[in-house]
Amino acid sequence: MPQPRGLADPTALEQRRAMLGTEPDVQPLREWLQALRGRRPGSWVPDFDPAEAGVHSRVLFVLESPGAATLPEEGSGMVSVDNDDRTAETMWEVREEIGISEHDALLWNVIPWVPDASAGKPNADELAAGVKELRSLLPLLPRLEVVVLCGEYAQRGWKKSGPVLNDVTVVPVPLPSPRALTNQAKKEALTVGLARVRALIGPSRPRVVED
Repeated sequence: MPQPRGLADPTALEQRRAMLGTEPDVQPLREWLQALRGRRPGSWVPDFDPAEAGVHSRVLFVLESPGAATLPEEGSGMVSVDNDDRTAETMWEVREEIGISEHDALLWNVIPWVPDASAGKPNADELAAGVKELRSLLPLLPRLEVVVLCGEYAQRGWKKSGPVLNDVTVVPVPLPSPRALTNQAKKEALTVGLARVRALIGPSRPRVVED
């Protein structure tokens, strides 16, 4: 989209939701997602954004957990850099500035379900459960080159129980949320980290189209 928060537009949101059923690159991820939802009855697990690279992703951004903008009633129902919230807006702006295309990237969370608002921050058991699910997602991304761990929880979970991936670089950066980017140094660290990602993957590739 040409500007952040694009899914605030109801027409754009309707078009994006329709893509969930038509974009081939996201279908294997949606099958995985359905199995995950079966393991988490009573929890809301948002969809992947079908406008991103899906199974052809070269960069996986791992944030903390889904927020209100991912709820189907209040927001888009998906994890998207185009969501109508400040964290998505910041990620959109930095990715645009650095030149990381949606055709190379996939946005997700270390805890993929919306947490209980009354529970506070994720505990160790919930974080371990989230990383376990993340490990099962990675084999669906055969072109993956870089995993970007956004924030303390993604970094902590990966350090404790994340997989060792050959030929995949792990890059830690601050979480792109208002509460995390509390000073200019952290904002600069986010930009520098994503600039490193951009250098690692090289030029953006056209979206893969398979017969």
